[in-house]
Amino acid sequence: MTGSGGAAVLIRGRGVAALAAQHTLAANGVGFAVEPGPARGAAPVVMLGEQALALLRDLFGPSCFQPSSGTFSGAHAIERRIVRWGQGEPVTVPHNAVAVTGAELLSGLAPPVPAPAPVCAEGSAQAFTLYADTAVPEPALRLFGEREAAAAPVTLAAGADAAAVLIEATPLGWLFLIPLGATHGWLLAVGAEPDALLGHSRLVAPAIASAGAVEARFQTAPRMLDHLTGPDWLALGSGALAFDPLCGDGTATAARGGILAAAVASAIAGDCATESLDPAPLLRHYRAMLIAALRRHLAACLPFYRNGGSGAWWRAQAEATAAGHDWCTQILAAEPEPGFVLRGNRLVARDTVG
Repeated sequence: MTGSGGAAVLIRGRGVAALAAQHTLAANGVGFAVEPGPARGAAPVVMLGEQALALLRDLFGPSCFQPSSGTFSGAHAIERRIVRWGQGEPVTVPHNAVAVTGAELLSGLAPPVPAPAPVCAEGSAQAFTLYADTAVPEPALRLFGEREAAAAPVTLAAGADAAAVLIEATPLGWLFLIPLGATHGWLLAVGAEPDALLGHSRLVAPAIASAGAVEARFQTAPRMLDHLTGPDWLALGSGALAFDPLCGDGTATAARGGILAAAVASAIAGDCATESLDPAPLLRHYRAMLIAALRRHLAACLPFYRNGGSGAWWRAQAEATAAGHDWCTQILAAEPEPGFVLRGNRLVARDTVG
């Protein structure tokens, strides 16, 4: 493999994780090439919380997705989260976030400068490959529940709070209303069709004047590839690890995963500051860190699915979440203590950290 003068790393795919990995590799002086592949359908709406915004602004610039910025004027400020869960009354909590469409998210994130190095010439060392939301050599997927979301555009009712996202549990599933402006937004319905869930709603339904037809369907249950790494590759992005939007910020997860994946690839390739390291412990560390993140996420989700409702759907999701948490616990119990620590953009051996 080569250092900054050639493509030591090949990134296949596109998305937030791929862009975060590109910026991290560039910062480390590691040459890389990109094969973006075909464009995927963008998410109808994405909410970026404080952690996601901090990561994106650190990687892509301080004006990134500022609601007052002319460059990213599509970002809509969210100031509150109003939640009605189980049999309780609505609870309002402060929430510093912005909402954007999926297309706005990706168009607002620029690739790094300078441009990536050309692909490794024929006969040169095999590049280490990062698979970002694209087909991986071993695609078996582990799913922790079954929670298809239906997304539909909505017109907000007169007087609706356009600075608040609304989250509500119903007997059949849950609703997530995300405004994108003063008069419009998107509704996510998880567990049943929007009309069925709205028929049980006391919080979300009154905030909607009209709902359009469902425009997208996608899985929201937490999921992870069975095989996240191979001898000369690793997977990153939502195709490798994805969180339930109820308790996780998918964009922050993708950005953090991209940074960690690029740090692993930098250590394997050998960047401008270090010699290359043995891939096996680095790849094992990467897998353990993703499983640990998934375990924390499942622990956060479990009370919501245990307390959201008493019907069969709620029980099934709670059982799947608990089983996933137990699986993560068993896997991590067999792993040694993490051998590396992320310092800036690089992984360093834990025993060298003072």
